[in-house]
Amino acid sequence: MLVIDDKGDNLGIMATPDAVALAKERGLDLVEVASQSEPRVCKIVDYGKYHYQQAKRDRKQKHRSRLKEMKFTIKIGEHDFQTKMKRVRKFLTDGDMVRVSIFFRGREIVHASRGRDLLKRVADELSDIARIDEQPKARGKILQMLLVPNQNQKT
Repeated sequence: MLVIDDKGDNLGIMATPDAVALAKERGLDLVEVASQSEPRVCKIVDYGKYHYQQAKRDRKQKHRSRLKEMKFTIKIGEHDFQTKMKRVRKFLTDGDMVRVSIFFRGREIVHASRGRDLLKRVADELSDIARIDEQPKARGKILQMLLVPNQNQKT
């Protein structure tokens, strides 16, 4: 097996008992990090710290959603609109897709054209960094469209 020490230096190929003895001598553990490769790769590390860092990285990846949603109503004020647009712009520059939803309350549904105008305004303001992936669709009392970042925008 190929052994890497706690500083990241390659110690070369060693027999398992020799690697375990070296790890114990340093007061650390021998952890297999790449079992599928040939030769297998093992690291001499503090297992508690290694396990904590792995769990932290997994948690961070797990909570990262690729689809965000921003909700509007047709009675939104200009300042609220601009605040939500800043959030949508940040999501798009981070590479996330954004579903923009317009919620109609009560009898507002008769003003569906105002909702479509609002979605068109959102798309126009974000046309420099995003494109419409799904055209506006009505789903009951909700009007939705999906924006995706432009290809040259993704990092």
